[in-house]
Amino acid sequence: MLRSLVFILLFSATASAAQSLNLGIKKNDLPEIGVVASNAMSIERELAVGDIYMRQLRAQAPIVNDPLLEEYIQDLGNKLVAQADNVKFPFTFFLLNSPEINAFAFFGGHIAVHTGLILNADNESELASVLAHEITHVTQRHMARRIESNQNSSPVQIASLLGGILLAMANPEAGMAAISAGSAASQQMSINYTRANEQEADRLGMQMLSQAGFDTRSAATFFGKLAEKYRFKSKPPAFLLTHPLPESRIADARARAHLYAQHSPAPSLNFALAKARIVARYTEDNGNSEHYFNGLLEQNNVIAQKAGQYGTVLLKIGQEKYQQAEDILLPLLEDDPDNLFYLDTQTDILLAKNKGQEAVDLLTPLLLKMPRNRVLSLNMANALFSLKKYERGTQILKDYLLVNPEHTLTYQLLIDAYAQTKQMLEMHQTRAEFYALLSVYPKAIDELQSAYNYTHDNTLEKQRIRARIEQFRDEDRKLKKL
Repeated sequence: MLRSLVFILLFSATASAAQSLNLGIKKNDLPEIGVVASNAMSIERELAVGDIYMRQLRAQAPIVNDPLLEEYIQDLGNKLVAQADNVKFPFTFFLLNSPEINAFAFFGGHIAVHTGLILNADNESELASVLAHEITHVTQRHMARRIESNQNSSPVQIASLLGGILLAMANPEAGMAAISAGSAASQQMSINYTRANEQEADRLGMQMLSQAGFDTRSAATFFGKLAEKYRFKSKPPAFLLTHPLPESRIADARARAHLYAQHSPAPSLNFALAKARIVARYTEDNGNSEHYFNGLLEQNNVIAQKAGQYGTVLLKIGQEKYQQAEDILLPLLEDDPDNLFYLDTQTDILLAKNKGQEAVDLLTPLLLKMPRNRVLSLNMANALFSLKKYERGTQILKDYLLVNPEHTLTYQLLIDAYAQTKQMLEMHQTRAEFYALLSVYPKAIDELQSAYNYTHDNTLEKQRIRARIEQFRDEDRKLKKL
């Protein structure tokens, strides 16, 4: 009931409600559909708001910190973004561990996908159709049009309106608490998409889908299945509440699909493996997972069978039956030696069997071909740490942070490595950066003050730490205005 209330309140308010809040939203102030908002918030402000909220989300939402799944969803999203117009900044795609069938976009090119959405998609085109829709909401700046009613408002003030609402989408109980503490419930109207916004996202999203080589029919297929499945349910999935799908809209999607060249892409092995990984690692009932994988193994479909085998390997690892897991995995790896899903899992098996050097030997040639790949880098660092080769392992992680400076799992691995080697200055500094990524600035400042005690006579390092402390204090002051 709580989740339904959150989403009903989120998306049922109207423009007249905005006027009653004295937010100054006027119909004529909004740019025309199809024209990227030139009078809405600046790109710099949008990025600032997105950053503020993403930091809070990391601390409070069930984000999936799984390099394999991160790599998969980011690669899929990038294929679509490459076909989009009006892209002003890099997009970040990430997963939330939630059975809800939902996805949502927010400022700064952030797009969250619930694991439940992937579990309910039958193929990659269906998943891509949802991502394309959300990408369009960002590129057409629909949220900016709705929420940027006061040109003088600061990024923090805008984030205050947005934060509890989006947190409710990611984690309903925490989100409702944030909304109750931060503002009146009626302020939840701030990110309601208009019917015209949804139509534009449908149209441009399908164009993007076609240009990226996906099946344009998948949008109507997936949305139609959801609408039919929950037609008589009192609690439809969050996606249907936030993106209403009347029959006319589904019919329009079917008709529009035929305006594009018809693509029938081959079934995606990576989609099947990602789905199997979610079933094995991020659902609670192992009995149902085993039944699901057995069903895949019985299908007369090579990709389904490989996904079934891979999922079974993950279950065996969870049961600490490492040799059985390896016996199933090795033929898959021999057939597809560059597959990151298989490489990651074989590394886990080798480390569990105390064969760290074999893991290093397995990963070395691939890391030379794909330096700074998140899956290979983190696996190699773990393998090196198992051999107590901390200097080389930490350097790989620091190199990876140069291209992805907000990767929390990498910071956690670095913190553990520095603790093992008694590098106290580096440990406290790294922990400070980790806390800052979660907007926990008081703890970040405490860590830097601890780091200061280990600088000894290094004057330059002392100056750097003092400057970083001032930066964190400034960010903390901004957050306290929320």
